[in-house]
Amino acid sequence: MQHQQEVPAMEVNMNLLGKLESLGFPRARAVRGLHHTGNTTVEDAVNWLIDHENDADIDQMPLVVINLDLETPQPNDITEAIKLKEQELRDRVRMKNRDEEKKLEREREKERIRTGKALLEAKRIAEENERQRLLALRKAEKEEEKRAREKVLKKLDLDKLERKRALGLPLENRAANPPLPSIQEEKSSLPVKSVSKADHMRECLRSLKLAYKDDNAKVKKAFQTLLIYVGNVARSPDEEKFRKIRLSNPKFQERVGSLKGGIKFLELCGFERSEGDEFLVFPRDKVDVQSLNTAGSLLKSALTNPYFGLLEKMKED
Repeated sequence: MQHQQEVPAMEVNMNLLGKLESLGFPRARAVRGLHHTGNTTVEDAVNWLIDHENDADIDQMPLVVINLDLETPQPNDITEAIKLKEQELRDRVRMKNRDEEKKLEREREKERIRTGKALLEAKRIAEENERQRLLALRKAEKEEEKRAREKVLKKLDLDKLERKRALGLPLENRAANPPLPSIQEEKSSLPVKSVSKADHMRECLRSLKLAYKDDNAKVKKAFQTLLIYVGNVARSPDEEKFRKIRLSNPKFQERVGSLKGGIKFLELCGFERSEGDEFLVFPRDKVDVQSLNTAGSLLKSALTNPYFGLLEKMKED
């Protein structure tokens, strides 16, 4: 049967013990320092404590302490050297704590940097996706503008040939200039596209523009007002004031509400009639920023592109 190893009794000088405790040393450490230096001097005990401050049992109180008032050859006064040693020990503890705090702060800073990099990367990817989407949209608009311009030029050439024929003027050499294909033939060769929400939006704007083709100022004002409504919701979807329009508002009626297709375009963007058709309301949970950005791009194109909607009109003709 094994017996638990007993901790030996430690003899200490009570006067020296009191001085060490007055310097701020815990009793367990003071007892060990005096015991292991033979109760010689306070300075010896302090030196021993500095050398053994990292011992595993430094703060373990001995099981038995025999307090002896042993005579000591040293004077009772605490020397300046002892105070310096005690201060050195405290400084070491403070430096150790400071180093650990700096290490923790560096780890926290590294974590903040990693989190910041991840957020920046996510933002970069989102911005790149949006940039690619806008580039594709602008490319499609340019192609539409190019096709519309070519249609106009071909129609002008056909009209020119018809006028020459009517006036009996010589026609151009058809061998050198082969006849232009008819609009109907080219229309049949175009690929068939599925009708999307963007197509409906484009058609709505085209119809509005054609319905008021003799009043460009009214059309421009309507497109600008619609762009403001759409842009406000896209930028601040949580603002209820941007998601609610009173249908009876005089300015709204003058600029959008009374125009053919004005309210329909807002409904295509996501606005819904509510409260007995008194308001147009855009539900917060139905806000689609990408769809609103598409609507905004179409409105900008309608404002700046002189051929906007012309290709569809010529296809109908």
